[in-house]
Amino acid sequence: MSVAPKASEPSWPMPPEGGWTADDLDRLPNLPPHTELIDGSLVFVSPQTLFHTRTIDFFTWQLQSLAPAAFEVIREFTIDIDRQNRPEPDVVVVRADVVQDPEQTRFPAEAVLLAVEVVSEDSVSRDRETKPLKYARAGIAHYWRVENEKGRAAVHAFELEPTTGAYTSVGIFRERMKVDVPFPLDLDLTSIRMRRERSE
Repeated sequence: MSVAPKASEPSWPMPPEGGWTADDLDRLPNLPPHTELIDGSLVFVSPQTLFHTRTIDFFTWQLQSLAPAAFEVIREFTIDIDRQNRPEPDVVVVRADVVQDPEQTRFPAEAVLLAVEVVSEDSVSRDRETKPLKYARAGIAHYWRVENEKGRAAVHAFELEPTTGAYTSVGIFRERMKVDVPFPLDLDLTSIRMRRERSE
């Protein structure tokens, strides 16, 4: 005699043979917000920290104010890399022509100029190892990984090296980030600090 699961127990979707696909992410009911698809597996994110949220806000607004008119800046939006990979960078800069429909749920990776990931406790290996390889393979020209160093942001910036198809480091930025690519930027990273720390 089988016992029915209690109503309070979550009912997780069982993956099909070969894993989930990018299209499944739009069809599966009741997925938690910000679910990603990595190598055919669903990845659920933990509740995010205040540092994570403030850092995403900072880069979204700063990039929006400085990006050329041909580009748009979107936060927490999935991108299609291939059939089994549909990650959700924390911030993306995309060609404006792919932002077409208020009901759309993803962008093609080839339209992405920059992907920004803010590292959280449960995303360290994905943001440092898995995602950079996939973003590079997809031809995304720029990748920034933002680390929390005792409440302060450290931005590890990478640029795609076209002859190798891999990312190369263009610097680690802490208090100030001044770069010419993907477009000219001069960012005060200290403004991401907590208010209490700034007032001390």
